[in-house]
Amino acid sequence: MSAATPKVAVFDWDGTLVDSTRAIVIAMQNAAADLGLPVPTAAQASHVIGLGLHDALQMAVPTLTQERLPAYIDRYRVHYMSRDAQLGAFEGIEPMLDALTQAGIALAVATGKSRQGLNRALDQFDWRRHFVATRCADEGEPKPHPWMLQDLALELDIAPSDMLMIGDTTHDLGMARAAGASAIGVTYGAHERSQLLREPSLMLVDSVPDLRLALFSRFGANDLMMSQS
Repeated sequence: MSAATPKVAVFDWDGTLVDSTRAIVIAMQNAAADLGLPVPTAAQASHVIGLGLHDALQMAVPTLTQERLPAYIDRYRVHYMSRDAQLGAFEGIEPMLDALTQAGIALAVATGKSRQGLNRALDQFDWRRHFVATRCADEGEPKPHPWMLQDLALELDIAPSDMLMIGDTTHDLGMARAAGASAIGVTYGAHERSQLLREPSLMLVDSVPDLRLALFSRFGANDLMMSQS
C-alpha cells in the first residue's frame, strides 16, 4: 500500500464518524423479531454494517425472503428512526473535522447509508461544509466494491491512489484495497481489531485523538487547533 502523501481523506460514516453501531444492530434485531424471523446476534449484525442491503441481509437474516423484504425494511426504518435523533458523533470527531477543514485538507464520504439517509445526517450534524464530495451505497456498487472511491476520484480529478480511506470495517478496508487507495482502520466501531487485521491498512488506531494525529501526520499538515489548545 502506497505511503505517498494523499490528497483527499475519505471517511466512512456509521461507526467511524458517528456512534451508530448499536442503533443499527438493535434495529436489525428488532425488525427480524417483528417478522418472526431468527434474530441475528450482535456480532452477526455488526459484521454486515457498511455492506449493501442485499449482501447485508443475506448474511445477517438469511431466512428473509424477497417477498418479505419490504416489510423488513419498513420495520428496520421504524426502529432505527426511533433512535436517529439521539445519535451523536464520537467524542472529538467534530473538532477534528473542523481542524482538518481549517488546515485545507479535502474531505469526502463513502458510506453504506442511502443518499436520503446521508443527506438527513449531514443536515442533522451541520457537516455539509466539511465534505467536497460524498457517495452512498444506493448510487452505485456497495462496499467492498471499489466503485465509490473510483467515482469520487473521477469527480475530484485525482487517482484512487491519492485517497486515504478511513473506516471501521473490513468492508471499508477491502474497498480501499480494491480501488488501490491507502487506508486507516479505526477499532472503536463495528469490527474488532482482529477482524480489521485481515485487510491491509497503513495503521489501525484505537481512538479519535489517535486518528487525528495520524491524519495530520499523513497529510503533512500542522494541527493549528491542537497547537493553540
